[in-house]
Amino acid sequence: MSSELESLTNPAAVGAAATVVLLRDGERGPEVLLAERPRDRGSFPGAWVFPGGAVDAADAGRGPVDGIDAARRAAVRETFEEVGLVLDGDELVPFSHWTPPENSPKRLTTTFFAVRVPDGELRLAPDEVAEAAWLRPQDALDRHAAGSMTLWPPTWVTLHGLSHAASVDEALAELRGGEVQPFVGKVVDEDNMILWQEDDEYVAEHKREARDPSVPDEGPDADGNRHRLMMDRLPWIYVHTLGAGF
Repeated sequence: MSSELESLTNPAAVGAAATVVLLRDGERGPEVLLAERPRDRGSFPGAWVFPGGAVDAADAGRGPVDGIDAARRAAVRETFEEVGLVLDGDELVPFSHWTPPENSPKRLTTTFFAVRVPDGELRLAPDEVAEAAWLRPQDALDRHAAGSMTLWPPTWVTLHGLSHAASVDEALAELRGGEVQPFVGKVVDEDNMILWQEDDEYVAEHKREARDPSVPDEGPDADGNRHRLMMDRLPWIYVHTLGAGF
């Protein structure tokens, strides 16, 4: 992890995790593998997520638990445990790193990787995966917008970022060409919005209620840098005016 990323990571977060976006080319464009978590137990019950989980001591070895090597090993292990696919850790492309807001139910800083799906059949772990589906990113976003699929913000934003890719090769090339983007979140507006660290209001002293209500947050005439996800209605609205990465 770079010193810049470390400086942007909230030290109050405890533990680390890894997530893998498995990609394949479908008839209508790239598809991702999403897994539904059991509704009665475990983390993020009922949500559709990418395979992944916490980094453990064996993943870290003699290195740091929050290091990239530990995250790679955890990504390979968790993918095999959850969906039965064997990954080559060297092929994993890291592209984002998420520090959850303080009120998140499970506070793990999480590295997101992407990779083309390897050969092999899916074997779902029943205690961790209720169902799995290959979906185009936009189709998953549409299901979420219709209220028929539960997504957490990191999954939603990742799907949004992948929705324009014409092929798996294009998606992976774009991710390889960029830096690992940090997302350090803060929840505002009674949990209806997440701000990330580049947003001017992330560290603003004034209350958002003092802003002119006639100027929409996503409008072209809104002031300042904005990196936020508005979740007060469906579909969610993502605004990233800096134009880098997702």
